Order: sequence, then C-alpha cells, then structure tokens
Amino acid sequence: MGDNVWRPAHLTQGQMDERRLAAATLLRQGRLSQAEFARHLGVSPASVSRWAGTLAQQGRRGLEAQPITGRPPRLDETAWARLGRLLDRGAVAAGFGTERWTLTRIAALIEREFGVHYHPRYLERPLKAHGFTVQRPATRAKERDELVIAVWPKREWVALK
Repeated sequence: MGDNVWRPAHLTQGQMDERRLAAATLLRQGRLSQAEFARHLGVSPASVSRWAGTLAQQGRRGLEAQPITGRPPRLDETAWARLGRLLDRGAVAAGFGTERWTLTRIAALIEREFGVHYHPRYLERPLKAHGFTVQRPATRAKERDELVIAVWPKREWVALK
C-alpha cells in the first residue's frame, strides 16, 4: 500500500473500532514491523506500540471499544432541533424586544424552554457543534441615502503608468 492513499480526516467510532480489531489480527500475524504497520493503517507508531501492549496484556478484548464516560449532554439532538426551530421564528416571537439573537438571549430561551442552564460565555461552542453560526448585521450609516447612491455616477478608473 503506497503513501499516496487517501484517508478521511475523521473516522466514525465504528471505523476506529474496526481499525483496532484489524490491528489485532495484523499484530498477531507479525509480518510487518510496527513502523510499516503504522503506515499501512495510517496511524502513529505510538498507537501501534500501545495497541501491541494492550493486546499482549488483555488480548483482543482490550482493543474493543470502551464505553464513553463523562457528563451526558445537557440537550439531546431532538432538543437542539427544537431550539433551531425556535431561533428561526425570531427573537421577537420568543418574547424579546428586538430580532437580535445574543448568547444571553439564547441561554435564557434554553433555560425557559428546556430547564437547562448554560452560561452565555460557554454557549458558543455547543451552538457551533450543532451547526449554528454567528450572524452579524451589516453596518450601514444612518445618514445613508439609497436614492443618491443609486444615481451616483459610475466612473471607470484607469491606472496611470
């Protein structure tokens, strides 16, 4: 297998599990050095070394997927989808004075609708992770006269040599 093989930047959990279990088979066969093996699977030599140690100590079962630990997500995917619909309706429909969504307003909406508290400062990351993007209004001068701008003479500029 050459070094010019395309590999995805991110693997799913299932693909990573499959890769580790394939590693167990290849390591047991012992036909490749750990460095060759790492290039073949597109992983670091340190990963191969760690997998070999786990395989020697715990067997194939040690390379199987481990349960994901840590705090469960505060909102599930259904809640994030519902939040998207609420945001699409607009800030005025949600009870705010203007249509501008801020992190403080979104945090207040989440607390009111879902009973989950997010500090506004730490809300940006989960919003981005669920596909929400920052929308900044276009800045325009209050004195701007659209009619004057529309009839403004169009000039062609020529570069002087």
